[in-house]
Amino acid sequence: MIEFRGFTKRFGPHPAVEALSLRVGRGEVVALLGPNGSGKTTSLKAGAGLITPTSGDVLIGDPPRSAREAGARELLSFLPQRVSFPEALTGREVVDFYRDLRGGRPERSAEVLKIAALNGSSDRAVSTYSGGMVQRLGLAVALLPNAPLFLLDEPTAALDPAGLIAFYTSVEGARANGGAVLFTSHQMGDAERLADRFAILVEGRLVADLSARELKDRLADRGVMRLRVGSGTGDALEAVKPLSPGASWRAGEMVVPGAGELRPAVLHRLSECGFVVSSLVAEEGRLDSLYAQLTEGEP
Repeated sequence: MIEFRGFTKRFGPHPAVEALSLRVGRGEVVALLGPNGSGKTTSLKAGAGLITPTSGDVLIGDPPRSAREAGARELLSFLPQRVSFPEALTGREVVDFYRDLRGGRPERSAEVLKIAALNGSSDRAVSTYSGGMVQRLGLAVALLPNAPLFLLDEPTAALDPAGLIAFYTSVEGARANGGAVLFTSHQMGDAERLADRFAILVEGRLVADLSARELKDRLADRGVMRLRVGSGTGDALEAVKPLSPGASWRAGEMVVPGAGELRPAVLHRLSECGFVVSSLVAEEGRLDSLYAQLTEGEP
């Protein structure tokens, strides 16, 4: 549904995005991750046809057409990072206005307002809305056209729990209906919950493009087990080192990195050597730790 082919965008001498090649197909949800200034918003705006590439292409639909063509915009819905609406209008009036622009069915307004869970506030002026409610109103507007492609920039930044539920439901519904979703987020939990793939940008360059399965395999080796033994800490560490060379002592705990399958063997080795484990905590590998390493330039 959307494909970046060597997409490059420079603002003067500054490269915002450099040679990005990435494709999001039907029924696929991709999280575009990266630190501030890494080119995420620039990429989404190019997908929405709001930015002209310096070089390369951004293609929409099947058959593919340039994102800069007016016809391509009929295939997508774009939610910017910061949304604002005329404060004198009610939420319902805002939705009706954008529904008319996109040529939607009259009943579609009620449908998206229900999804956005404004909790009876649809007929209140936008000036009375909290930041989370404005963001949810933006989500309602983005859902109006039933587009096959959604480009969502930090959609959960200001959402409260009810808004998060509405967002999760919307994304999962789009996937189930064969839609494509490309979204940015600094919330690793949102990415892990929703995404089929994880694309990570650093300084405008794509440094990783991992499927959910590939990510799971990468994270499996990044878990740790923290444990305490009664005595003989130095000998205990030497007993474990052949199984986990990265094991170390930190703040009175033995920290044993590695996949979950390694942990029973470590505990068995300690028991064989006569050590008594007095406490144990297992921590699985997390996307945020892998993300931190990638954004710091580690391979």
